[in-house]
Amino acid sequence: MDLLDLKTFMAIADTGSFSQAAELLHVTQPAVSKRLANLEQHFATPLIERLPRKAVLTDAGKLLRQRAATILREVDNTQAEILNLQSSVTGVLHLATSHHIGLHRLPKEIRRFSRAHPEAEFDLQFLASEDAEQALLAGSVQLALVTLPEQVKAPFTAHEFWLDRLVFVAEPGHPLTHRSDLQLSDLAEYRALLPAPHTVTFQLISSLFAGQSLPLATSMPTNYLETIKMMVSVGLGWGVLPDSMLDDSVAELGLETNLTRKLGVIYDSRRTLSRVAEAFLQQLQGEAPIQAS
Repeated sequence: MDLLDLKTFMAIADTGSFSQAAELLHVTQPAVSKRLANLEQHFATPLIERLPRKAVLTDAGKLLRQRAATILREVDNTQAEILNLQSSVTGVLHLATSHHIGLHRLPKEIRRFSRAHPEAEFDLQFLASEDAEQALLAGSVQLALVTLPEQVKAPFTAHEFWLDRLVFVAEPGHPLTHRSDLQLSDLAEYRALLPAPHTVTFQLISSLFAGQSLPLATSMPTNYLETIKMMVSVGLGWGVLPDSMLDDSVAELGLETNLTRKLGVIYDSRRTLSRVAEAFLQQLQGEAPIQAS
């Protein structure tokens, strides 16, 4: 039984899709089908039922998934522990990051780490938080830098490194910028440009409006804060951005909410971190959390 075939099976089982498994593993869909066929031939039984819109595990597949997850974690842990016996920090750090952290927080950390450990390499994947969690479970990344939820569920461990102060913004000529004594109810009269509803940032904003029983009219959701900033700057609606992104293209609205979000790292606590992942995590932990002003 080939470990690569087993990893491919787990990718299909986790995503429920041959195409998504291929994307996750950076291979073609025919390669995914071939690896699954190898595994089914080895066990002489179907492992996955191919439905029109979803790949569903057979009873044999469900049993294999339980055992395979443990097998692959133990193989990865053993490999990491052997590599960790080396004194130098070498190898590839497979890292997932949100676009905002990857553009605004990560570059200086990579630059500093690369100077201290020139033999280390980075493999970056820009992923949404939910996709980053799946990548951690599949073992395709070791660390994920994301917006942290209020509660981090097992098997993940989280560390907070940064605190974003979130501010309400609009295009400088927007009617909301001319109102005195601005209230949250005033914003409810206009269209909002926000991340997708499943994101932590959206849920923080939504809870503010729900707390006052106010409607929240959203359109064109996107998880790219740079895109939201652009759409706000051309007058398509109001939005919420980290204060570090403010410039002359948008105007901060005079609304005091003390809204913040936590940014940090999560990883699968069942897996042994490689030496390069441990070293990068230690570097991040050496940074004092940035407090909201």
